[in-house]
Amino acid sequence: MRKIILASQSPRRKQLLEWAEIPFEIVVRSTDETFPEGLAIEEIPIYIARQKAIAVKNSLMEAGKAEIESTTILAADTVVVLDTRIIGKPVDREDAITILTSLSGKTHEVITGVVIQVGNKEIAFSDITEVDFHSLTGNQIEFYVDKYKPYDKAGAYAIQEWIGVVGIKSVKGDFYNVMGLPVSRVVQELQNIDLPD
Repeated sequence: MRKIILASQSPRRKQLLEWAEIPFEIVVRSTDETFPEGLAIEEIPIYIARQKAIAVKNSLMEAGKAEIESTTILAADTVVVLDTRIIGKPVDREDAITILTSLSGKTHEVITGVVIQVGNKEIAFSDITEVDFHSLTGNQIEFYVDKYKPYDKAGAYAIQEWIGVVGIKSVKGDFYNVMGLPVSRVVQELQNIDLPD
C-alpha cells in the first residue's frame, strides 16, 4: 500500500494507523470546523473531514509538491450524538461533567466521517457505532474528568480509558470507530482507491 498523508493530529488516529501497519506521515492545516445548516447528521463529520483534506491538499500544491496527484490524503472527523443533538468537545471541567452526566445511563451514537482523496478520486463515508453507558455516579464522573482531563475529545470521554472500562455497558458497531477511526474499513477503502480505473 502506498504511503498516505494523515490530515489529523489526533494521537488515537495515529495509533490506529500504526497498529494497522499503514505507512503514513502527518500533515495538518487549520480548518474551520463549522458546517452548513441542513446537513444530515451523518454528513456533518464527512463535510468537516473533507475540509481538512482540501486544506492539506492546497498546502501541498502551494509548496510545489510534484507528486500531489498520486498522494493519498486521509482525513476524519468524529462527532458524538445524543437524541439527535451533536455533542462536541467540552470547553472546561464543568462542561465535561455536564456532558458525561447527560450520557450516563443512556445510549448515544459516535459517528466518524472519513474522506480519502487521491488525485481527482474521492471516497467518503461515515461509520456509526452505538455506545450504551451504565449509570455513572457524580463521583465517578468527577474522578474521570479530574484525572484524565478529556477536553480534546468529542463527548468528553475516550473509550480506551478508565471510563470505557468501567462505564460502558455495550458497544454496537466498530469499537475503533469510537476511538476516532473505523480502521478496518479504512484499510479496505484504501485498497479500493488504489485500484486502477
